Amino acid sequence: MKLLYLLLLILPLPFVFANDTDPIDKTAELIKQGDIRSLSKDFSPTVELTIMGEGDVYPSTEAETKLSDFFAQHQPRSVKILHRIVSNPNFRFAVLILTTNNGVYRTSFSLRKVNESFELNELRIEAEKTK
Repeated sequence: MKLLYLLLLILPLPFVFANDTDPIDKTAELIKQGDIRSLSKDFSPTVELTIMGEGDVYPSTEAETKLSDFFAQHQPRSVKILHRIVSNPNFRFAVLILTTNNGVYRTSFSLRKVNESFELNELRIEAEKTK
């Protein structure tokens, strides 16, 4: 009987943890979809944004506008996660290869944990160098 109770307690555990979406995967998926409105909900109050060598630290609303302008001209086709850093529980970093209708771009971003959720505080989009 104790074994049955133990099994009933242990079995639901994978389902409880399955709802935790990896912030890197979530951000990569939003970039792939070109869903800047949803992505901007995870912005820090200020975002260090660099697009094709032009960049600065912008308030989140201005960063959303600049990113929307880029994605209006470069519709995403696919995203491949090239590299991720998850060793620090309060920091995430990833490098993506973003393929759009107008070219291939190396994209990197960092996320910082604030109040139990991750905020995007840096995003860089630059032309992918040929191999």
